[in-house]
Amino acid sequence: MQHHDPVRSPLRLMERFRPLALAEPPLWLKPTWDVASNILLPQPRPAAAAPLGRIGSLEVRLAETRKEIKRAQRLRYNVFYRDGNAIADAATLMARRDKDAFDKICEHLLVIDHAAIHPMQAKLRRKPPVVGTYRLLAQEVAAKHGGFYTDSEFDIASLLQKHPALRFLELGRSCVLPPYRTKRTVELLWHGIWSYVRQNNVDVMIGCASLEGTDPDRLAVPLSFLHHFARAPEDWRASALPQRHVEMNRLPKDRINPKAALRELPPLIKGYLRLGAFVGDGAVIDRQFGTTDVLMIMPVSAISTRYIEHFGVDATRHAA
Repeated sequence: MQHHDPVRSPLRLMERFRPLALAEPPLWLKPTWDVASNILLPQPRPAAAAPLGRIGSLEVRLAETRKEIKRAQRLRYNVFYRDGNAIADAATLMARRDKDAFDKICEHLLVIDHAAIHPMQAKLRRKPPVVGTYRLLAQEVAAKHGGFYTDSEFDIASLLQKHPALRFLELGRSCVLPPYRTKRTVELLWHGIWSYVRQNNVDVMIGCASLEGTDPDRLAVPLSFLHHFARAPEDWRASALPQRHVEMNRLPKDRINPKAALRELPPLIKGYLRLGAFVGDGAVIDRQFGTTDVLMIMPVSAISTRYIEHFGVDATRHAA
């Protein structure tokens, strides 16, 4: 659950690269040998993924192909590197895509604007643009490929051990193009996540959220607010790794004005808190992205009833 600009970008998920064994490509991308014709034949493509939701011309669904994942990566590059403060290495600059090994094992949620393509472009089979994205990593997939990437910053293993019967989902690499940073786009992204959660029986969502800047003293107010007012109860608490731990308790509780502190929080963190999320113990500095990260923990059972009613228990509000 990492984010872009804490004020101007409602969505951004900053995640640190960690080497990972490459996942096998989807079965439909593997050719098979046809003995009769003595040629390689591609596997039949799967049926197009059903939309998870729609508002007007905006549609939310999962990426179906490698090309669509690349489009999400280009969007992330433009938001994080071209327009943001992230520092790109040579390979990232050459590719003009934000990518890492986790992209191969994650599912990618896309918001697509069907009205943004001109009729003449449609005749040329141009694709409507991807204007928003979220990256989703299921616990069972992470377990087969070395864990969640949040493991590089926080002790997620201890949290999983506390709740062995629950299914976890990691949210990451979220961003939205500036013209689409509106209530309906954010609502559609959340509708897509909620649809995915209901369809896959997810019990807990986790991920990193970012505050801009790497000086924790300058972030003393929001960090201390999160520590005193949003800290997870013991059975839901996970800590930053000891070697990366940055203390969040920088100001006493009685010196914090909650309303003023809320104004300093990134919109996405405020959104998570409204839904019912908790914050882990300790922060982590990510110098590549110029951010200070906190861990968000959101049990489905803790999500505010009014939000569940808003989207529908079975995610029917914006069903396509």
